[in-house]
Amino acid sequence: MTKKTHVSETPATQLLRANGIAFTEHPYEYVEHGGAQHSAQVLGLDPFSVVKTLVMQDQDAKPLIVLMHGNRTVSTKNLARQIGAKSVEPCKPEVANRHSGYLVGGTSPFGTRRAMPVYIESTILGLPRIAINGGRRGYLVGIDPQVCVRLLDAKPVQCALAE
Repeated sequence: MTKKTHVSETPATQLLRANGIAFTEHPYEYVEHGGAQHSAQVLGLDPFSVVKTLVMQDQDAKPLIVLMHGNRTVSTKNLARQIGAKSVEPCKPEVANRHSGYLVGGTSPFGTRRAMPVYIESTILGLPRIAINGGRRGYLVGIDPQVCVRLLDAKPVQCALAE
């Protein structure tokens, strides 16, 4: 008899359920610095459809979230230009943890401690489904990417660079 792995609620899954969003759960063995490429590989997903949640900050240290394909990096120059900032850089892990309420490697854009503007690479919105962090290391949820626009008011940007 196989037991279905039950993953306990996170602020992210609570928010999704409270809004009636259907999602699939994808737990996996977390590896330090494995990132989206690792989770895609162990779950048998295309890294292009695995979405990273990146906590960044502008020149005034105001936090923001960028949702990016698992096999792409963010052009901070292009992002800054598109959002009207002088500069954008990744937050240090401890700062990102403080802003989001999640541990780096387990950051979900849903249910963050602080409300932050969310930017989503526009090509993500063209995908039928995405896998995105569910609020814990080693745990992705599968959702329709339009949920990011509906629940997070995510603004589309074009700032992807091939890795």
